[in-house]
Amino acid sequence: TGIGRDQINYDKLRYHKVIIMTDADVDGAHIRTLLLTFFYRQMPELIERGHLYIAQPPLYKITKGRSERYVKDQAEMDAYLIEEGASDATLTLAGGEVIYGQDLAGRVASARGVKLSVDRLTARAPGFALEAAALAGALVLEPSEEAVKTAAERLNAVADEGEDGWTARLGEEYQLIFQRELRGVTETVVLDANLRESPEAKRLSERAQAIAGDYTGPAVFAPKSGAVRIHSPSQLVEAVITSGAKGMKIQRYKGLGEMNPGQLWETTLDPNARSLLQVSVTHADTADELFTKLMGDVVEPRRDFIQEHALEAEVDA
Repeated sequence: TGIGRDQINYDKLRYHKVIIMTDADVDGAHIRTLLLTFFYRQMPELIERGHLYIAQPPLYKITKGRSERYVKDQAEMDAYLIEEGASDATLTLAGGEVIYGQDLAGRVASARGVKLSVDRLTARAPGFALEAAALAGALVLEPSEEAVKTAAERLNAVADEGEDGWTARLGEEYQLIFQRELRGVTETVVLDANLRESPEAKRLSERAQAIAGDYTGPAVFAPKSGAVRIHSPSQLVEAVITSGAKGMKIQRYKGLGEMNPGQLWETTLDPNARSLLQVSVTHADTADELFTKLMGDVVEPRRDFIQEHALEAEVDA
């Protein structure tokens, strides 16, 4: 077709499917973005004519007995393990309601949303305190005294050994302060107003409040064998995924090079089985602005964008 935007003749294109295939992990996603930038900038008509595609190699291989299953990403893996862990299991809430089947899988999926939001904020505060505050309705700018007290009670329900247990109070500038005495040492957790006003904290609060009724007291998750006491969404997700993974051998591929030719063919290359994503541009002006900002030569707009939106990113949600 030629080289250079002014010298390309797309009518000479010999291959009508140009497929980008990178590793299924975050590094592969970064490389894929760089390649998309190249094609978008240097060969835009290739995209406009519908010739550019993205292959979807798996991130995991699951073996259970004689059966094998390939999973494309972490979200699909979690969904599969939740489905497996929720089957033939029950969740008995503090009020006596028994949940099972698809209803239980749905409750766990909602709990996973809370856990993902908690995980994204753990760089700024301990996850256990964030989750307790969110469930109690205290992860807002001006929480009520009742909500603050309830947050401390939730922490005490799952606390390790402590001499005096957790207490909670509002400090200056609306700081939400949790404290406890542990082996003669005072442990303090502070959730300041800036954190509680962040978009991710607001999202966590909304998700937690939507399912807080399931966690008014200790619940019991009972899989095929054994039982686990549950006090929070994160505990429920971990218990169900652990149960779902029993008896499975899970292999995570670090890259395409870890797959043998047969595996690569049946999961990614076989035209009768593969799943390709066709690349298109629906909002050219917006796409051009975003590519320029994130992949251009000028650093300042990219830095400002990251600082403004880093905590809003929905990664593997």
